[in-house]
Amino acid sequence: MSSSRPRRRGLRTALAFALMTVLGAVAAATPFQSASAALPGARTVVSLTFDDANANQMTGASILDRYGLDGTFYVPSGFVGSAGYLTLANLTTLKAAGHEIGGHTLSHADLTAVPAAEVKRQVCNDRAWLAGNGFSVRSFAYPFASLNAAAKTIVKDCGYNSARGLGDLRSPSSCTGCPSAETLPPLDAYETRAPDQVETSWTLKNLQDIVTRAETRGGWTQITFHNVCASGCDISVTPTVLDQFASWLKARTLVRNTVVQTVGDAVGGTVKPVVTAPVPGPIGPGVNGVVNPGFETLDADGTPSCWMQGGYGTNAANLALTSAARTGARAGRVAVTGYVDGDAKWLPRFDLGGCSPTVAPGHTYSLRSWYTSTAVTQYAVYARNAQGAWFYWTSSPWFAPASTFTQATWTTPPVPAGTTGLSFGLNVFSNGTLVTDDYAIYDTVGAPAVSSAAVTASTPAQAPALSRKVEPQSSSGLQD
Repeated sequence: MSSSRPRRRGLRTALAFALMTVLGAVAAATPFQSASAALPGARTVVSLTFDDANANQMTGASILDRYGLDGTFYVPSGFVGSAGYLTLANLTTLKAAGHEIGGHTLSHADLTAVPAAEVKRQVCNDRAWLAGNGFSVRSFAYPFASLNAAAKTIVKDCGYNSARGLGDLRSPSSCTGCPSAETLPPLDAYETRAPDQVETSWTLKNLQDIVTRAETRGGWTQITFHNVCASGCDISVTPTVLDQFASWLKARTLVRNTVVQTVGDAVGGTVKPVVTAPVPGPIGPGVNGVVNPGFETLDADGTPSCWMQGGYGTNAANLALTSAARTGARAGRVAVTGYVDGDAKWLPRFDLGGCSPTVAPGHTYSLRSWYTSTAVTQYAVYARNAQGAWFYWTSSPWFAPASTFTQATWTTPPVPAGTTGLSFGLNVFSNGTLVTDDYAIYDTVGAPAVSSAAVTASTPAQAPALSRKVEPQSSSGLQD
């Protein structure tokens, strides 16, 4: 037993001597030769990226700051300042600490699901807003990692130097036959390859393996985080695991030819001029601002063009198309069971003007649609601000149940200053079924007369007996 102790001490002594030798070589590197460059092995670049501008990413930034590591934060600028998201002051703090601010569209749009003009508005005007607030924007990440050739061209034309996809490099449980690292320069700068996004189930070893596999041959790997929180978040890493990984990664840069760089620095290139895309003007007199008002035109996936499903709260909602239409071949149907709270509705798609109509502040608008319903219904109205963000604005009073198609009409209050667009839809906020068709929104100046069968909702001041359900400001109107 006693004879084994000297051997263990001797082993520790040998390891300590080897470590001091390596660290001595690091310390001896001249000012013109980095420590990592002085060590053998292919060079590996690691970029730590954060998508979606979630407010808890400031925790992630503080961890990176602790170890002197810089990250890239991909920001959908329309979300900045909204509840649960980074503020402009946060972004300025990130920039001052050496982190990179990149683009992620104005409203996290799927660039393969919208027309080219909308793609250009989403990509170019996101970058323009960030640049206008003092950020040098070189790098872009595709929302949902969804891209095609047209989107890649627009990203390039909007002035970005690179754009990231996801899932094209080997990941803990997928793409096992894929390469372990991207090349530098990238194989395609506007579709740079990266492992899958970091999932809640990933361990510290999963993160370390991404780096160590890249180190076998060298190259570039981008690690993509979303939420940084201890529990209760989707697509997340805990602060503990991120801290352990950052500590390990920092130490690794001292003894291997591995460096941590922002995406912009890894790809390189100058900051290109800002490019903007035009936004459609406000609805003209007598013009219906609803695109595809009767749900007749379908996208390739069978969903109605320029429409989306909305809702919030605790209920079982089923939204579909039905042939029981007032005109044409189809209408929108909303059925709710198991109601506790919230609502469900069809809405013109939230975007920057391709589907949602542009409006003028101070103007009032006539909202119209035909419906049948087994329950009371009302218009839920959403507004888009100049930054491109959407928020709940107001609701109309209730419309009574109707067994035959009846036109519901309501005139909005004056549109608030800073509002650039509206979206609206009749909703179901109890157990019941609604069929709705033939939507319209008109500027009240020049609006055509309503049908003689129309049911007009009055404002609460005109009809105090009418109720109105007000949606919480934190709701986006989108179903989970």
